[in-house]
Amino acid sequence: MTQKTIIKTTCPRDCYDACGIAVVTSEDGRIKVLGDPDHAVSRGALCGKCAIAYNGAYLDPKARLTQPLLRSGPKGSGQYRPVSWDEAVQIIAEQLQQIVAESGPEAIWHTHYTGTCSAIAGGFPQRFFHKLGASEVDPDSICNAAGHAALGYLYGTSSDGFDPRMAKDAACIMVWGANPSASAPHRHKYWLKETPAKVIVIDPVRHETADQADLHLQPFPGSDAALAYGLLHVLVREKLIDQAFIDAHTIGWDELAPTIAKADPAWTEAATGVPAADIIEAAKIYGGGPALLWLGQGLQRQPMGGNIFRAIGLLPAATGNFAKPGAGLLYLNGGAKRGTDGDYLEAPHLRSNERQVVSHMDLVDLLRDRSRARALFTWNINIAASNPRQADLRETLNSDDLFHVAIDLFPTDTVDHADIILPAASFLEFDDLVTSYFDLTVSPQVTAKAPMGEALPNQEIFRRLAKAMGYADAELFEPDSAILDNLARQLGQKDFTALKVSGTVQRWAQPVMQFPDLKFPTPSGKIEIASRAAEEAGFPLVPAATVDARPAKGHLRLLSPASKWLMNSSYHNDPKIGAKLGLQNVAMHPDDAAARGLTAGQPVRVSNSTGTIDMVVELADTLPRGVALAAKSRWPKLGGLTVNALNPGTKSDMAESSSVHGIEVEIASI
Repeated sequence: MTQKTIIKTTCPRDCYDACGIAVVTSEDGRIKVLGDPDHAVSRGALCGKCAIAYNGAYLDPKARLTQPLLRSGPKGSGQYRPVSWDEAVQIIAEQLQQIVAESGPEAIWHTHYTGTCSAIAGGFPQRFFHKLGASEVDPDSICNAAGHAALGYLYGTSSDGFDPRMAKDAACIMVWGANPSASAPHRHKYWLKETPAKVIVIDPVRHETADQADLHLQPFPGSDAALAYGLLHVLVREKLIDQAFIDAHTIGWDELAPTIAKADPAWTEAATGVPAADIIEAAKIYGGGPALLWLGQGLQRQPMGGNIFRAIGLLPAATGNFAKPGAGLLYLNGGAKRGTDGDYLEAPHLRSNERQVVSHMDLVDLLRDRSRARALFTWNINIAASNPRQADLRETLNSDDLFHVAIDLFPTDTVDHADIILPAASFLEFDDLVTSYFDLTVSPQVTAKAPMGEALPNQEIFRRLAKAMGYADAELFEPDSAILDNLARQLGQKDFTALKVSGTVQRWAQPVMQFPDLKFPTPSGKIEIASRAAEEAGFPLVPAATVDARPAKGHLRLLSPASKWLMNSSYHNDPKIGAKLGLQNVAMHPDDAAARGLTAGQPVRVSNSTGTIDMVVELADTLPRGVALAAKSRWPKLGGLTVNALNPGTKSDMAESSSVHGIEVEIASI
């Protein structure tokens, strides 16, 4: 009988689920990556995309980057020659030292995001960049910065969310602007179905989670703030607000009165397209409470995304949905809520200059300016697929006088433009720690196999770079084992070895109430409905009932949500995933297609002033009239230009963040 070894680890991907994994290795060395049957989230099965990719491209040496590479041909050609690690890091160190001497460290930029969400691989590289004094592209500006800013004005924090275990006590769960069926498949499959609560989904798209909800409200994109005020109007009219809570724990409620009075169901229906009867029903279900409100990250990627979040965030404040079982609001649950010391992990004290930051929306212009940018590190990110002004960015990355170091597992479009490529180890190949941004759990990431070829974990790559730069600070060379033990203790564990034995654990044995003492980390200690900080930053004192203008004549508003088969831009290079993706479709309402003389399966050109993509028509009555949908985020070099070819990089109202869901396009037959 063939003997097998099983190593249990955790998926560190950019996902709400943080699934438990069982890596099964047979005697002949073959590996199978499965869901852990004992894990509360994965329950023995991974989502479709991870099940394919982790047993495909992640284990395929032909798909992976396995050795350092030095460019030997024109940028963008993909022509490289192998070099040793010593040679690669020495070349990088010499280039960086020359740039520092001539232009200062501020001319060296790094950009990163959630290629892995494990603690050390995601945080330790910051130690090197702080010591170097390098500048940073704001990671969240490509994703969710507007929401963070908005909730910061209102509640003082955006990363202290409800404990999902509270679902057992909730009478209502409202999911606004999230699509768990694609971006949190196990929450869709289990969490939302096993709760006794009524589930309300608010989303312009009738996706699978919306279709299975008790009630689906389908506002036109950009009208969410008006819908929030419409719900508030019904809550006030039906006496479902908690006036005692409002009086004791909020500032500025009375400032809302004129807008709430205006937003009756008839006005709200006209503004949003949501039937008045559904608005009334949703308000009564939510107001009956206790209620949980889950705010999706895609929701705030709109021109007025920050204001939208401030407006929707009024609902739990108005109904007193905090500090009691079954109540709360969630955007993200950050590591700090569990006790992680981010400053320990990233060591900002190593920096001797002021940190320079720019939005991803400004990246093209930054990288074209040699007075500001002479070098670029890309790590944990594929900007050639994920960033706006895709054509301009690719041209800019081909500049011979921009020194570019790319760190990745795979030869992405971004990697193809680098001067030096450093191969990163996958999460299966080193120990680390994972904290879910949904559950309040702590999980071990455990080495299940040797690194592929000469690949190294991010942290070891930056230790080698620090040595080549001649740095001596102990923080730059702290071993993984010491960091993991320290982090484990911060998170209530004896050490990392004990966590590996335990597997995924809840940070607290019993469900944790949100803001249990009703003290909020705002300047006043209360919920700041009226925010002087927001006003000083140039925003209204209180959120407005804004409604975006409908698309120009002949145009459609283009949404680009997560694909069921991709994780941001990850996995497209896996052949089986590519086959699942098929042709790039643009979905549109049958009436919109008919008005343009288009039929299902017809090739079309999707265009605006920024760019053009050829796609195939898909008819979908799950969309409102005036809306088109094309899921993100394929690799351009695999024939899958993404919505970012059409994205001009217009900023949202807050935090210089992405407003990608505000794009308008024309669609015509080819």
